[in-house]
Amino acid sequence: MRLRALLDTDALGLKLLGGEDELDRAVRGVMTTDLRDPSRYLSGGELVLTGLAWRRDAADSEPFVRILVQAGVAALAAGEAELGDVPEDLVVACARNRLPLFAVHESVAFATITEHVVRQVSGERAGDLAAVVDRHRRMMTSGPAGGGPDVVLDLLGSDLDLRAWVLSPTGRLIAGSKAAGPALPAEACARLAAEHLSATRSGRRGPHRVILGSTTYSLFPVRSTGRAPQGARDVRETVLSDWLLAVDADAGDWAEERLDLLHGVTQLIAVERDRRDAARTVRRRLAQEVLELVQTGAAPSEIAARLRVAAPVLLPGLGAAPHWQVVVARVDWDGAGTETGPVAQALLEEILVDPQSSGPEHSDRIAVAHTGDEAVALVPLPAVSAEHDGSESGVLADALLQAVRSPLSAGLDDDGRLTLGVSAAVHSAEGLRGALEEARHARRVAAARPGRVCAAGHQELASHVLLLPFVPDDVRRAFTARLLDPLRDYDQRHRAELIPTLEAFLDCDGSWTRCATRLHLHVNTLRYRVGRIEQLTSRDLSRLEDKLDFFLALRMS
Repeated sequence: MRLRALLDTDALGLKLLGGEDELDRAVRGVMTTDLRDPSRYLSGGELVLTGLAWRRDAADSEPFVRILVQAGVAALAAGEAELGDVPEDLVVACARNRLPLFAVHESVAFATITEHVVRQVSGERAGDLAAVVDRHRRMMTSGPAGGGPDVVLDLLGSDLDLRAWVLSPTGRLIAGSKAAGPALPAEACARLAAEHLSATRSGRRGPHRVILGSTTYSLFPVRSTGRAPQGARDVRETVLSDWLLAVDADAGDWAEERLDLLHGVTQLIAVERDRRDAARTVRRRLAQEVLELVQTGAAPSEIAARLRVAAPVLLPGLGAAPHWQVVVARVDWDGAGTETGPVAQALLEEILVDPQSSGPEHSDRIAVAHTGDEAVALVPLPAVSAEHDGSESGVLADALLQAVRSPLSAGLDDDGRLTLGVSAAVHSAEGLRGALEEARHARRVAAARPGRVCAAGHQELASHVLLLPFVPDDVRRAFTARLLDPLRDYDQRHRAELIPTLEAFLDCDGSWTRCATRLHLHVNTLRYRVGRIEQLTSRDLSRLEDKLDFFLALRMS
């Protein structure tokens, strides 16, 4: 708004004392102060209100006015409640420094002026930003994007003083406004993503209000523009792939106009999201072609030719052919009647991005296909890195889900599961079929574990755990019942702890001393419990075969 508009508002009780030629200056905000040097709290464009408590004598006016001018304020308004008429030395100082000066009638509270300015400025900014958003929407739907979500977030910061970030469903930072300052900590991003997914699964409408520490955030879902309307699809089809807009503000008391504006911003961001999805088409097609060749038993030379095409796309500038890893993912929903492969595909593309990275460039090196309810990722590794680091190079199952487990568990709620398997690195087309089978076996090992989000790596396939997922359920139940039910019944009747004692004894490799120490028991008490276990089960825990049977029964139970 302009200074002239303030002067024309009778309810504000302002009288112009100097600066008539400067009344077209724009007012960006308002500040009340009686500090001798308020510069640290000024950013420029403010109408400064003062009760003149900083003034001790006439010599104080000139330094005060110069500080305001250097800070770029729009004008000064001095109250008449304390000193009556505004001192002449202040009028002269403002005239000398070309700073517009108003007198505020003693009957008018500074709060009245502040409320009026804030209301007018916010309304004008919202209107200006709404026009910008509408212009950008038309541009982005008819041609190339003009800078991505960062540009839109910068508009929020400059025009509405809102700090905002765009996050992926796993909590990865995709974009942030310059006004947002330092990037959100990874822990905060994960918490916000988890709260968003949980609210979405529960059916609550956005924006979702979240309090972290002393900060209140409002979370707006970013719906893809290329999908069916929200009401026409199962939320589980997109909950694990939609982005979100996090705003450092409480939108609970916002007017409908401002909420509509933020929803318009999310539509702009959704256009960029769809654009990036479209850019993945080539990589997805390459992965799909390789997957089909491997599954149909094509000749290694044909698969190798496809890999040579994929290498420069996924690792531009790489001279030597890379090593490859295969990652298999599956999303299972209780009672789901639709194919979940596309959901797993979008989710795996996100999971394989380094959680510490930001922006889209890291996802340009990931190729994911899907078949049925399964997603398969082809992950390239530079050959030099793979040879140098050995079997521990590349994607590691244990670390893959560490940063995303919490938000994904919230999105899966109580009716979904995500399981992943990771192969070892292979250096040729001949090894790719084995890598695919290895990753699928590892995923089945992960599926046999408890929890909503589980992963297993190729290192585990040399262990006994490879066998356990393939034991039929009826055999599993009969085996564990025969060994463990007598101990469970005894524990229940006598409030004993034979099962925990058995677990500790096996975990300590049959060492009486270490096991007694762990359980805080006397060795004789431990010997009594182990003897009772042997008596109830007709087994001998000094024999390797019986120890192994108990070990497997506990793992399968």
